[in-house]
Amino acid sequence: MSYNLLSEPIRKFIRDKRWESLRPIQAAAIFKIISTDNNYILASRTASGKTEAAFLPILSKTDFNSIGVQVLYISPLIALINDQFYRIEDLCKDLEISVTKWHGEAKKSLKTNLIKNPNGIVLITPESLEAMFVNAPYNVSTLFGNLKYIVIDEIHSFLGVDRGLQLMSILSRIQQVNKSKITTIGLSATIGDDNYIEAKRLTGDIDSTKILLDKAQKETEAKFKYFKNNSTELSLDLLKDLYKETSSNKVLIFPNSRGRTEEIAVKLRKISDRVNGHKFYYSHHSSVDKEIRESVEHFAKNNERFNFCISCTSTLELGIDIGTVDKIVQIDSTHSVSSLVQRIGRSGRREGEKSIVNLYATNKWSLLQSLACWNLYKSGFLEPINTAKKPFDILLHQLLSIAKQLSGCPRSELFKRIRLNPTFKEITEIEINTLIDKFIELDYLENIDRELILGIEGENIVNSREFYSVFKTEPNFKVLHSGKKIGDIPFSPQVRIDENILLAAKIWKIVDIDFKGSKIIVIPASDGKKPKFFGGGGNIQNRIREEMLSILKSNKNYSELDKSSCEVIAEMRHDFKGFAVKDFKFDCPFIEKEGKILIYTFTGSKINKSLNFLLSLTGIEPSFDDHSSTFELEIDKFTFKNLVQEINEKYERINDYLKVELTENESLIGFSKWGEYLPLDYQAEIVKERYYDFENAIELINNMNLIESV
Repeated sequence: MSYNLLSEPIRKFIRDKRWESLRPIQAAAIFKIISTDNNYILASRTASGKTEAAFLPILSKTDFNSIGVQVLYISPLIALINDQFYRIEDLCKDLEISVTKWHGEAKKSLKTNLIKNPNGIVLITPESLEAMFVNAPYNVSTLFGNLKYIVIDEIHSFLGVDRGLQLMSILSRIQQVNKSKITTIGLSATIGDDNYIEAKRLTGDIDSTKILLDKAQKETEAKFKYFKNNSTELSLDLLKDLYKETSSNKVLIFPNSRGRTEEIAVKLRKISDRVNGHKFYYSHHSSVDKEIRESVEHFAKNNERFNFCISCTSTLELGIDIGTVDKIVQIDSTHSVSSLVQRIGRSGRREGEKSIVNLYATNKWSLLQSLACWNLYKSGFLEPINTAKKPFDILLHQLLSIAKQLSGCPRSELFKRIRLNPTFKEITEIEINTLIDKFIELDYLENIDRELILGIEGENIVNSREFYSVFKTEPNFKVLHSGKKIGDIPFSPQVRIDENILLAAKIWKIVDIDFKGSKIIVIPASDGKKPKFFGGGGNIQNRIREEMLSILKSNKNYSELDKSSCEVIAEMRHDFKGFAVKDFKFDCPFIEKEGKILIYTFTGSKINKSLNFLLSLTGIEPSFDDHSSTFELEIDKFTFKNLVQEINEKYERINDYLKVELTENESLIGFSKWGEYLPLDYQAEIVKERYYDFENAIELINNMNLIESV
């Protein structure tokens, strides 16, 4: 039935491709998109044909002879745009529909031609849309004034983050210059039941947005291996085993940092060289030069003959097509179940194939967390997403962008546009007006002849090359060898002349550092000196920690675990055997020894950070380790219980304490790119909502039941 609803040119495309049938998500999407004007979120596993599910009905339904661009495809990554361009162009090749890439790396001549003759489909990032609003607002109405569809790829990557709030605001601004309602289609392989409302909210119209969900799952085979690490580098035993597991396959290896990514690529290549194995070992992350990354992607996608191994970060987590991958390897636990889902989905993409994942752990807590994520993956759990209700920092950014877009406007017009924007729905009229007054005081805005224009400070902010994005990029130094760029690395005090670094799957020696030009000059290293690593971490959600405790208090056997992993889990279970935990949310094992107590909270990172802050306000300096979710305090059990009332009293004045902390520690607001430009009161609100979770921390502290071992 769905097939018959498609236009004849699209039906011919399907016949020419020799498709035996439409996939479930495609059949459902075709029927719904063609027969209604609702927004839709298409949710189905990786490689299930979501792109075609969106574009087959859109191409059939849309009149591309109408003036202006008809379809806007928005992607989180330029690499994904470049990848999807060929896929969409293939769909359009016999329809005489132009497909144009619009981003910083796209050809200027193609953009110029599109402005002269707006038509077809445009592929773009949120940042390029922002730049268009700021630098060429007339192009927005010229190109998108008659837009019919917006397709948001990997929509889950925009949920719960500043970039998603920016995109939500931009979508509203595009709708404001449009002649009729735009239909939005979101695509996702990683979206849980609890997050559908957030995906709907991103479209700006919750009531008119429907979910099309394909629950079919691929069979997944997992194997856990444990190799204890006693240094910053991976053990030789782990690397040898990793080589055996991957040398005869096409593999993606996901460590949790760029430094570890490089270490694995270099050392596996050395092992392979010694045993005359293949030479196709690569690293892929944001610090590797774009041309090198693209050559790796091209090789993986177009190579059928040779096995390969790409050690990568989340740069290959999203849906860039790199062809057939036989196996996924995760080194130490992912920080989220969602990330594990994305990574597992990169293998077994062919119909009928199963996904294969090897999970290595180098310490007991990472093993336990990895097993917890695996259990939750099998149960279908995905982390709930919390979008900021009062994003004052994004409001500042968008106020300045709109003021620039309009080249000044009456205050009432600026206010009206913000009130019409669903991104700022929860921010009150009083708060908007107060902030506008503050921004005038700070010279971000200037009031001239009853119009608000950008003030001098506002001009400086908007004219910065960094203005178009709302996510922070760390200051990087270019790494050069013989004048050729190898990549970028974040500069740190550890990066010095004569030190070795890992980059692009090779070891380099630093021979010079140009601080003014932000350049590091290197040569291939041959002295055997240990290289420096660089990388970061992430927040763990409450449910993962609860599952970790649940595993420790159960007797369940896991066939996925190797002998060493079984022994480690058995040892940890023995350690926690005496704790009679019944309520995994509020029962906290604790050990009392020599005037100190060690409390295991088994809760999320944000709650732990909040507890740490609240405890420090009482004058106690806790020794806090989020990795094991523990607090060590130099007090006894009874003193701790007496602290609860004092902690609640401190919480009543939490904004005041946060303002003091922000004054003394400016880096606390560092996660928010534009937060530092806000008055202190609003910075405190952002930190309270996005960095901490005081509400759940207070609930835990008031209901905490300390369980002693018997």
